[in-house]
Amino acid sequence: MGAAGGRVGFYVGLGLALASSSFIGSSFILKKKGLLRLCRRGRARAGQGGHAYLKEWLWWAGLLCMGVGEAANFAAYAFAPAMLVTPLGALSVLVSAVLSSTFLNEQLNVHGKIGCILSMLGSTVMVIHAPQEEEVNSLESMAEKLKDPGFIAFAVCVLVSSLLLIFVAGPRYGQSNVLVYVLVCSAIGSLSVSCVKGLGIALKELFSGKPVLKKPLGWVLLVCLVICISIQINYLNKALDIFNTSLVTPIYYVLFTTAVMMCSAILFKEWQHMVLDNIIGTISGFLTIVAGIFLLHAFRDVPFTLDLLPLFLQQSRADLQALWRSADRHQSHQHQPLLPSEDNGCQSTEEEEVEGE
Repeated sequence: MGAAGGRVGFYVGLGLALASSSFIGSSFILKKKGLLRLCRRGRARAGQGGHAYLKEWLWWAGLLCMGVGEAANFAAYAFAPAMLVTPLGALSVLVSAVLSSTFLNEQLNVHGKIGCILSMLGSTVMVIHAPQEEEVNSLESMAEKLKDPGFIAFAVCVLVSSLLLIFVAGPRYGQSNVLVYVLVCSAIGSLSVSCVKGLGIALKELFSGKPVLKKPLGWVLLVCLVICISIQINYLNKALDIFNTSLVTPIYYVLFTTAVMMCSAILFKEWQHMVLDNIIGTISGFLTIVAGIFLLHAFRDVPFTLDLLPLFLQQSRADLQALWRSADRHQSHQHQPLLPSEDNGCQSTEEEEVEGE
């Protein structure tokens, strides 16, 4: 009965994780669309400390979509191990990349398509080799895990590094380096996953009739989760407003997944009960995802399509360089911060929306 219940929970968590990735990937597009509309109207931007996006319905639609996705993600962590749920966040990158090419006019070349395929293959490999049994089944065991010196040291390192990024690196490099705000989201996100895991266990015990509401741990986890999510939303908005969606989303996934895997290994010790081939498969799958994510955004501006493949095989290096320079004239520099070229970005967005209307 226990093994059968574990398998059911495994597949329920898998389905919820897939649904979560679809909603979260769509939310990036809606939020970005709303932020660009604010840019067109000349409102104070999130990257400059403004909060005008709170009056934009598209941003709220993206937030609602992300809320649904996070709720599904929340439930997925309650049914399945973090090592299963977290890697499937790569699918949100794929959804975001495909929708960006459709609604934000961000081209997806052959490298990006290959990156999408690699990400899907890597996610599949990680799912196959993920642990299918829970290591924490009650709030009591969760409390014991949280008291572990290794996790306490990890949490202190996360908090100290996040404070340094926010108050020291942010004012200096936040407008020019995409890693600053994304690192804050990723580091804090690793702690939010731990809170989600604990709250999921608390809800399962509550529905089974246990007096969970009288235990302080559940309330502490809820308060910590609200704080962590608030920080993530704030700095993710800053990153999305300053940099291109196709750049922020994959980097955020790689850093967030790495942080969660480290936190999961320290807190839940899921790696200790995995055989060698599953450990190798998990690491290989994750590296495959990273390679796919790298292809998805690192060669974003390279004008390479399947139609150009015969030309690339036949032409000389000089001809190829001339072809690249010619194609670059018709493409925006999508990896540059949006704030310095604010007027151009707003103008292109306005033209795009006028055509849509």
